[in-house]
Amino acid sequence: MAENLRSAVVTQGTQRAPNRAMLRAVGFGDGDFTKPIVGIANGYSTITPCNVGLNDLALRGEAAVRHGGGMPQIFGTITISDGISMGTEGMKYSLVSREVIADSIETVCNGQSLDGVLAIGGCDKNMPGAMIAIARMNIPAIFVYGGTIKPGKYNDRDLTVVSAFEAVGEYSAGKISAEELLGIERNACPGAGSCGGMYTANTMSSAFEAMGMSLMYSSTMAAEDEEKADSTAESAKVLLDAIRSQILPRQILTRKAFENAISVIMAVGGSTNAVLHLLAISRAAGVPLNLDDFETIRQRVPVLCDLKPSGKHVITEFHAVGGVPLVMKMLLEHGLIHGDALTITGKTIAEQLAEVPSQPPSGQNIIRPWDNPMYRQGHLAILKGNLATEGAVAKISGVKNPVITGPARVFESEEECLQAILDGKIKAGDVVVVRYEGPKGGPGMREMLAPTSAIIGAGLGDSVGLITDGRFSGGTYGMVVGHVAPEAAVGGTIALVQEGDTITIDAHTRQLQLHIEDAELEQRRANWQPPKPRYTAGVMAKYAKLVSSSSLGAVTDLNL
Repeated sequence: MAENLRSAVVTQGTQRAPNRAMLRAVGFGDGDFTKPIVGIANGYSTITPCNVGLNDLALRGEAAVRHGGGMPQIFGTITISDGISMGTEGMKYSLVSREVIADSIETVCNGQSLDGVLAIGGCDKNMPGAMIAIARMNIPAIFVYGGTIKPGKYNDRDLTVVSAFEAVGEYSAGKISAEELLGIERNACPGAGSCGGMYTANTMSSAFEAMGMSLMYSSTMAAEDEEKADSTAESAKVLLDAIRSQILPRQILTRKAFENAISVIMAVGGSTNAVLHLLAISRAAGVPLNLDDFETIRQRVPVLCDLKPSGKHVITEFHAVGGVPLVMKMLLEHGLIHGDALTITGKTIAEQLAEVPSQPPSGQNIIRPWDNPMYRQGHLAILKGNLATEGAVAKISGVKNPVITGPARVFESEEECLQAILDGKIKAGDVVVVRYEGPKGGPGMREMLAPTSAIIGAGLGDSVGLITDGRFSGGTYGMVVGHVAPEAAVGGTIALVQEGDTITIDAHTRQLQLHIEDAELEQRRANWQPPKPRYTAGVMAKYAKLVSSSSLGAVTDLNL
């Protein structure tokens, strides 16, 4: 890395004097120029409940850095609320924001030659965006999660934001009244924090804890609880120690760390988005990782936790019975994570887990005993076949039989698909195809939470399949296959499917197959024409031009 700011500003009587002068204007005194300068990447905004509490954490981190002998420098980065933009054109910006966040943190930290960074994020893309930047820069760093939302309550039922999406499907199917729909909407999100099930935000926070880049227990704390602020202060202290000891991210973000993260994601029933994000982070860290690695780990790791979306419980309940450290200890006891992997504290995973019990507490079913898991194997299956020669990701938790063969119902966008579901045009046995929603084709790879929730709400979760080159929300479950690659916009087979074609989704044999003759498929391929770009200027046009396949993490710096 270039000469750091600290060494630059201590030089007196040279051209560096202006550096000192400008830093004095933001609070530096004579005794501060030899202290480590710590960036606090603050994802605060009032755009989303996920991030509305982050500024308080940033200020707590700032105070802790100053108290610990560092010089904190707060800077902002962006967020897009997936839940608010879901089902709209704005959702296309969500995955794009991951790259903008990564680029912005890298730009500030390297542009100002900071000695370390404490990154604070809440909504889904804050986390992988920050970790991509951390891996690129390789300066001492720690991630602080803004925390989960507490459950909403309605008619003695725990609610999350996904409850509102599913209620739309239930109402359209005549299962609930307009009054009940409004009651759920009014009560689903009671305050600050990220979506309260094991959706993408909580999945990625759990992954970072498993990787050693966040403090133990921090990934499942509630945003509004005092322990979240206390953990932020402790994170700042740990970061200062890491700066002094020069514990660097790439010493932590090793192949073992990524395998630990995948194992934990399988055990807790995490989001399909974790596949996309871990592939991107691994590339930034220079660690080989591919889709097949997820399948290898899936086959040996059981799902131990009964958590929403496909399960019953929310993250605050999971935290109360032991959270991620307990799950990690169970996996460690059975040889399914690497105990010798390093953490930001300077201790190994095994050392961090030494005092954690290896059995879940009695009298609860949130974390299941090892001999009575939710599922014997992981829930994120990698499917391949002529419909996905590079691969696709199926989330098969909550499905009685993850196999379906049926007629294709083809839609060129999420909006068309959702309207057909709400109009009752999708029947049991159908395989819904939503295409041109991939990284390039969308562009931006929208999440299909509205259609999948409508399918669940209509009672078709076990009898209708859905495949897409787009993504799924962490709140999605059912017979769903996303990240189909190659995507439609580059001529992948999903672009060639016609209404009524027979498609098989088979998670047992990990197949995604279009049943037509090879000659017919090649004829369709010869006749296919690429669509015109949907955007010709601005960030979306740049993204569409640069972005890679979802099978490679949908990164934007692959071919530079």
